[in-house]
Amino acid sequence: MADNTPEVMTIEETAQYLRVPLSSLYKLAQSGKIPCQKVGRHWRFRREAIERWLEETRSPNTSSKSET
Repeated sequence: MADNTPEVMTIEETAQYLRVPLSSLYKLAQSGKIPCQKVGRHWRFRREAIERWLEETRSPNTSSKSET
């Protein structure tokens, strides 16, 4: 999926990438809980930063059974 995903994503692209509702992503962005930047009135998300954030915020209980 990352092969055709742009390096810098819009909020709509990021919501689709993360498979979360747009409203949830707006809340995360506005509260500073997800790495992003506001360019004028528009939110922008770097794919690399989002992937790193996903790894860093992963709870210990979500690791796959093959890792244990």
